[in-house]
Amino acid sequence: MRHYKKGRKLGTDASHTKAIKKNLCVALFTNDRIKTTLERAKEIRGDVDRVITWAKRGDVHSRRLAIAKLGDKDLVGEIFAKVEQGLFKDREGGYTRILKLGARRGDSATIVIMELVQEPVKKKEKLADEKSGEKGAGAKAAGAKAAGAKAKAKAEEDGAEVIDEAVEGVEAAADKATDAAEEVAEAVAEEAAEVAEAAEEVAEKAEEAAEAVADKAAEVAEDVADKAAEVVEDVADKAAEVAEDAKEAVAEAAEKAVEEVVEKAEEAAEKAAEEVVDAADAVKEAAEEK
Repeated sequence: MRHYKKGRKLGTDASHTKAIKKNLCVALFTNDRIKTTLERAKEIRGDVDRVITWAKRGDVHSRRLAIAKLGDKDLVGEIFAKVEQGLFKDREGGYTRILKLGARRGDSATIVIMELVQEPVKKKEKLADEKSGEKGAGAKAAGAKAAGAKAKAKAEEDGAEVIDEAVEGVEAAADKATDAAEEVAEAVAEEAAEVAEAAEEVAEKAEEAAEAVADKAAEVAEDVADKAAEVVEDVADKAAEVAEDAKEAVAEAAEKAVEEVVEKAEEAAEKAAEEVVDAADAVKEAAEEK
């Protein structure tokens, strides 16, 4: 048995449900209107009515109860001040209104707009006044019929005059409207012609600018081509000079190498000749000794 567990669960636990109800009440009193689901709107309807009832009482205990319910001291002060100024004065209940918007996509939950009813209460007329009005209606009908006939004749005469005046006024207004329309049409035509001329001038200037840009681009391209040719020629000349310098350097190095080889060969030949001479002398001396 769910004793002491009245109310809707709203798909959450107890603490979360309490927080949702509290936040929805605060939002409703702050904005006078909220958008939520039908179940949540029905669940907070009693809390909203209870807070407004406490505000009507206006004592300290009721104010503390409202602060405990909403958790916002400043908001409770605003609510009590509005009620004290006369809000909900003639309304004994039903302080909220629920307007259905339809099903939400996804979970098909019914979406509603919940708002505070701040319009003054329209009191119903007493039944006695209605009954007395019904009794007097039969007596007044005959007199009203005769007066209606006279009023009808007079109204026809006045109506003819009014119709003539209305026709004249309509014709005058039509003439004025026609003149005004013609003036507006002429002004629009003139402005259209000016706009067309301005458009033509803009088109001509755009063509001139395009031609100038094309000419400038051609000149730049020619200058770039000339500079590129000059650079290629300079590079070729520089390469030829470097090749010639390299050839000369190689030739000089070869001559130096040949000269060094020749000198070394001559020195070696001289040394060899001296050694041969020395060897011959030694053989000769050895022969003489024998």
